[in-house]
Amino acid sequence: MGSVAMDSDYGVPRELSALQKARALYRPGLPPCLQCTATTDKSNLRVEPGTTVRVEYGDAAVAADVAGAHVISHAFPHTYGQPLAHFLRKTSVVPDATVIREHPVVRVGIVFSGRQSPGGHNVIWGLHDAIKAHNPNSKLIGFLGGTDGLFAQKTLEITDEVLSSYKNQGGYDMLGRTRDQIRTTEQVNAAMTACQDLKLDALVIIGGVTSNTDAAQLSETFAESKCSTKVVGVPVTLNGDLKNQFVETTVGFDTICKVNSQLISNVCTDALSAEKYYYFVRLMGRKASHVALECALQSHPNMVILGEEVAASKLTIFDITKQICDAVQARAQKDKYHGVVLIPEGLVESIPELYALLQEIHGLHGKGVSVENISSHLSPWASALFEFLPPFIRKQLLLHPESDDSAQLSQIETEKLLAQLVETEMNKRLKEGTYKGKKFNAICHFFGYQARGALPSKFDCDYAYVLGHVCYHILAAGLNGYMATVTNLKSPVNKWKCGAAPITSMMTVKRWSRGPAASQIGKPAVHMASVDLKGKPYELLRQNSSNFLMEDIYRNPGPLQFEGPGGETKPISLCVEDRDYMGRIKQLQEYLEKVKSIVKPGCSQDVLKAALSAMASVTEMLTIMSSPSFSGQATI
Repeated sequence: MGSVAMDSDYGVPRELSALQKARALYRPGLPPCLQCTATTDKSNLRVEPGTTVRVEYGDAAVAADVAGAHVISHAFPHTYGQPLAHFLRKTSVVPDATVIREHPVVRVGIVFSGRQSPGGHNVIWGLHDAIKAHNPNSKLIGFLGGTDGLFAQKTLEITDEVLSSYKNQGGYDMLGRTRDQIRTTEQVNAAMTACQDLKLDALVIIGGVTSNTDAAQLSETFAESKCSTKVVGVPVTLNGDLKNQFVETTVGFDTICKVNSQLISNVCTDALSAEKYYYFVRLMGRKASHVALECALQSHPNMVILGEEVAASKLTIFDITKQICDAVQARAQKDKYHGVVLIPEGLVESIPELYALLQEIHGLHGKGVSVENISSHLSPWASALFEFLPPFIRKQLLLHPESDDSAQLSQIETEKLLAQLVETEMNKRLKEGTYKGKKFNAICHFFGYQARGALPSKFDCDYAYVLGHVCYHILAAGLNGYMATVTNLKSPVNKWKCGAAPITSMMTVKRWSRGPAASQIGKPAVHMASVDLKGKPYELLRQNSSNFLMEDIYRNPGPLQFEGPGGETKPISLCVEDRDYMGRIKQLQEYLEKVKSIVKPGCSQDVLKAALSAMASVTEMLTIMSSPSFSGQATI
């Protein structure tokens, strides 16, 4: 059986400030589909969860990756093609809904997997409240130290007392975390053994794309091995790159963007006051540029270099340098010698020649070549580029890759590289007389670790708590291999829609770009979602980029607020998008039902003819759009 690490600091009550104590008193609300009764007291309306779970099952969910669907279904025969689940409010009239009234005692395990993200503790709180509301004798068991604690069966029972000083607080320190993956045969078997030894009815895994890929594989293995433990994933990552038709945003993204935007705004104010520095600010967020885009929309810096733009336009490091230098020169003509440039930490993997160099270096790492000898084993072009780069960048590029074979992006100071290249080019222009302004001065910052442990925003507190409740509903419905989902997030909590989607329906299979006959490589996975260069958030940025560049219309959203004017704000990129995918699916089903009610035996010839013509046209168009050749699968 599991053991509690009594000599650790896990689960120990925190020393809270007055602000933290006030936060701990806040109880997030619940959407109608998760609540049953409401009682009013003198201070506020308090909603308690009910004891009935109502589920409507939709059609089988298939992968959006049409070309890779057969690969995914072959790899996940037990968990692919499961139906979507929608959780319904008490007043919903759905004849085919499943109503679950009996709630036996359950034992549920929960583990933090991957990097910490603000709001993670509220997922545990929400799940604990839901479990206890439906059966007070049920138990929630936390694994200490992340997946390592799962394998070693180091546990802590989650109680009201344990939770008391972690509600609406940041960090992952209640249980601890790890970046280890549940991927190897030994790890999967250790996880299964832990679940069986502890007699767990469910295992909830909190994390991002990698962790949820592991959750999908674990659920498939459990199903194949007839292990009764159900596996549920929760979308929690500050990078905001777990986005798809079912997941609008992730827990932690709002907080990290609010905290960083305030820091950026402070830098903007300093630049405007001193009038002699260019700030190059690198933001965490892994390879996708969601954090950089959102922070740019919130704080209005002069420039933001998005990795997706660079990759799409195949810009070299020299192209990017020229873009920044031209902007500096244009601003100098207006007598402005200051500015702020945002850079995503994943930019280095979006620049073609640097990415190719990294791949070559990682390949040599894989062959066992020592760090000291890698430079002498590089191909001629890679060697020339490597020698061109400043010594500090060379050293950072030689770092061993992460477990997913990506570079250690947080350790590669791209902002310093660009600042140095821009300074060199501006000095050259100054010497040649093509630039007649003042000397270029740069200051570099990396905003990363400072924000990871931040107190979560109110939105993240609410979102995480609700997701915790959804996890119990998934368990009550007996579902395995699902991710908890909440949609319509840009609306108030009472209009949120809760459900569950099979994790396999979010998977894709990456392909080498070798034309139409490209062969599938690797295993199916929940892959990172890049910034959509056709999406509304990017369009909003482009509409304002010229003004941002030249007019210094810096915007300071202020410090993260739990109450007051900024307390209810949500990510701009979330609010401008129209991502209610599940709502649209429901709307389509309603239209189809209406067509069936109109076009039936006895309808007029004209109605039947119009319906046949319209349906034939729609079917033909959808068939073309659903074909592998049209779907435009992502390549690497």
